[in-house]
Amino acid sequence: MSAKTADKIATGVIVFITGLIALALLGLLGYILFRGLGHISWHFLTSPPETIRKGGGIGPQLFNSLFLLVLTMIITVPLGIGAGIYMSEYAKAGKITSAIRLVVEVLSSFPSIIVGLFGLLVIVNKFNLGFSLLSGALALTIFNLPLMVRITEQGLRSVPVQQKEASLALGISKWKTIRSVQLPIALPIVLSGSILAAGRIFGEAAALLFTAGMSSPRLDFSDWNPLHNDSPLNPLRPAETLAVHIWKVNSEGLAPDATQIAAGASAVLIITVLLFNLGARALGRYMHNRFTASK
Repeated sequence: MSAKTADKIATGVIVFITGLIALALLGLLGYILFRGLGHISWHFLTSPPETIRKGGGIGPQLFNSLFLLVLTMIITVPLGIGAGIYMSEYAKAGKITSAIRLVVEVLSSFPSIIVGLFGLLVIVNKFNLGFSLLSGALALTIFNLPLMVRITEQGLRSVPVQQKEASLALGISKWKTIRSVQLPIALPIVLSGSILAAGRIFGEAAALLFTAGMSSPRLDFSDWNPLHNDSPLNPLRPAETLAVHIWKVNSEGLAPDATQIAAGASAVLIITVLLFNLGARALGRYMHNRFTASK
């Protein structure tokens, strides 16, 4: 067999496998959207769920998912970027650094149910935070922090050495070089890590069952004081997210239209993740072009 023939066969196999993966993904998305789009309405998106009656919505659960996303990313992104900068630029090779990398790798492979049980024992019970948004955000931070650290470290290491050395040769400090030269170049990679972490937050259910809870109180959207118990912005209240609600409705839903509610909620979750990813990528391109143009 000639090298050209082998190359054509290998290319065909790769294209075929890629096509199968794309078809499977499109089929899955199409099935979920086909079953759920017909049940989505403004009332469905804004009204609270019903326990035994028909016609409930997902308003509190949708808000809880978005609020939990913001709260978790506020904690995860600074910690992940800071740890990634330290591991890439400041940590010296040795046993301690190797041990830290090993811990990061082990944490990244932990099942989410283990993180949830740890959150229940330590965050919920030991620190007395109870079933709350803050407990869920801290558990998801443990879950997503290794990803952010690795992505940031890889992004900084992908910056050409010549650009880093040129900045240092001009007398610019190391931190200034990291902040003004390396981070803007690594921004698309770091943002990709943030998108992956955000996607895991939207779809996570197991860890939140034991930390954020499986119920959501009636929220008073006219009261935005985070110190009030019924305020939507209170981080210490229980918060059932959309993914947890889908699991709960499918497993123990008593409403006559539980199947339709689960299908509609699944479609909303998929659409939200897609819109967030598209928006984040557009923002990443804009920020990268802006940093590039300013240099």
